Amino acid sequence: MTDLRLRKRHRLRQKEILAISSNLDVALGTRTFSERDVVDMAEGPDYEVVFVNGKILAFTPGGTPFLTVRGLLTYNATKRFVTVDMGAVKFVYNGADVMGPGVESCDNGIAEGDLVWIRDVNNLRPLAVGRAVVSGEAISRKEKGKVVQSIHHVGDKLWMVDEPKDDD
Repeated sequence: MTDLRLRKRHRLRQKEILAISSNLDVALGTRTFSERDVVDMAEGPDYEVVFVNGKILAFTPGGTPFLTVRGLLTYNATKRFVTVDMGAVKFVYNGADVMGPGVESCDNGIAEGDLVWIRDVNNLRPLAVGRAVVSGEAISRKEKGKVVQSIHHVGDKLWMVDEPKDDD
């Protein structure tokens, strides 16, 4: 797997940190990083990434800040989730989009186009981040077709940046 090419990494000011973290806090119903943390931003090929204390914990697909899977593991989000059944886990884990019949539950406050995070029904642990193709109510109805388009998942380039390297 090739590395994620990041450039123009720079330290954020307290005002910028507060703006990003407050957007994340409201959207996800959690308390994320603060201006006391060391926060940097860098440009990637498809979006900007946010380093918090040296780890990529957020990114900005489409210009909107959202937590990465690693960020979701660090901060316990309570909003904008889509829960999939165990049959869908291996597909979502490998980057597949979420289809309606595989959904167990979701946050009904999701609007079409919102960034959401996908979790499994047994452990409620994050597997991926995607963009809702339909509203939360439509996702709950479990109709046929795609309900979430995958953007980032465990094992992709963004995830692998913070994985320990094997020095064999």
